Amino acid sequence: MTLQHQNNVLWQLFFLKNYIFYVSCCIKKQYPNMVLIFFSWGAFANTSNDPNPCCLTVEEKYPRIIFQITVILEEFSESSLSPFSTTMAAATPTPLELRPLGNTGLKLSCVGFGASPLGNVFGIISESDAIATVHRAFSLGVNFFDTSPYYGGTLSEKMLGKALKALEVPRNEYIVSTKCGRYKEGFDFSAERVTRSIDESLERLQLDYVDILHCHDIEFGSLDQIVTETIPALVKLKEAGKVKFIGITGLPLGIFSYVLDRVPPGTVNVILSYCHYSINDNTLEDLLPYLKSKGVGIISASPLAMGLLTESGPPEWHPAPPELKAACKAAASYCKEKGKNISKLAIQYSLSNKEIFYHLGWDELCQTDENVAAAQELATVGKDEKTLTEVESILKPVKNQTWPSGIQQS
Repeated sequence: MTLQHQNNVLWQLFFLKNYIFYVSCCIKKQYPNMVLIFFSWGAFANTSNDPNPCCLTVEEKYPRIIFQITVILEEFSESSLSPFSTTMAAATPTPLELRPLGNTGLKLSCVGFGASPLGNVFGIISESDAIATVHRAFSLGVNFFDTSPYYGGTLSEKMLGKALKALEVPRNEYIVSTKCGRYKEGFDFSAERVTRSIDESLERLQLDYVDILHCHDIEFGSLDQIVTETIPALVKLKEAGKVKFIGITGLPLGIFSYVLDRVPPGTVNVILSYCHYSINDNTLEDLLPYLKSKGVGIISASPLAMGLLTESGPPEWHPAPPELKAACKAAASYCKEKGKNISKLAIQYSLSNKEIFYHLGWDELCQTDENVAAAQELATVGKDEKTLTEVESILKPVKNQTWPSGIQQS
């Protein structure tokens, strides 16, 4: 048996594991009274002649597979499985579009994996579910994973690190970004802290380097300090090989031009904006010509506006003004009445601009498939223009409303 054949078999088994987790998630979501219990599985190279009756040995160098699944079903009948027939059939992964990120040379999947939910930011997620979600996303073609030491007080980085290591694929097959400057205990953009921060992040992520290191939410620090102290420290980290590219993140759009106009060209490679390219707010679009002239890659996070454009609505702590929350709730209700999903519509609206790369926070397998399916449907069918027009009409009175973020700059 050739090495290529063995790798193909292992990849099929890898997908099978994630597929089973996906199906269990869908079943559990539809039938909450059902209990699903999964035991771990592993694939090991059989390099010894010691037979093991618990494993299937095909030949000396063929992988042994231990795959035990126990499923306990309550109030479940054979007819109950029928709703999942189309869902299961649609679970086969298809390639996601890759988009170039500015002048970095990186090509990112059009939809990326925002790992903040792995830090229990939006609710408790188990380690096994976190790993399964990352694996499912990767199997569907997602190659970009974004995290921060701030998410869950470093928990997101730890969980993502475990999940990526468990992929057992070459490092160049996925792209990782993390952040510095914002931590559970507060903000610190000093050169000493961000230098120490990357070493801590690399340890948690179990990596030798990250592809992108962002200064996190720079509007909460002195922008002059970011320019004169923080970014020069990141340049040294780049020279040391710990960081491939440098980025900055934040909510107010004005912070990006402030920094980019004050550092040498090519120093900052990426900006990450959030909540400014979605159905309710597309003000990032006005900044695109400027950012392109700087050769900067553009990442837009939260096309769902941090939960505003979802059926369940935003978390209680969401800082949007009441009238914006009310309008988004009305838009979501309209979509639901018409049998449409406002989240899918919002994702497709954002993805329609190919100059921007997006990432979303994913915390369960069904959501992973839904997000990727939205991207694939956009590429093959297009978005629902009729529903989009109606939603835009509902949101017109609050179009481009935002909320304050950051400190007063001198």
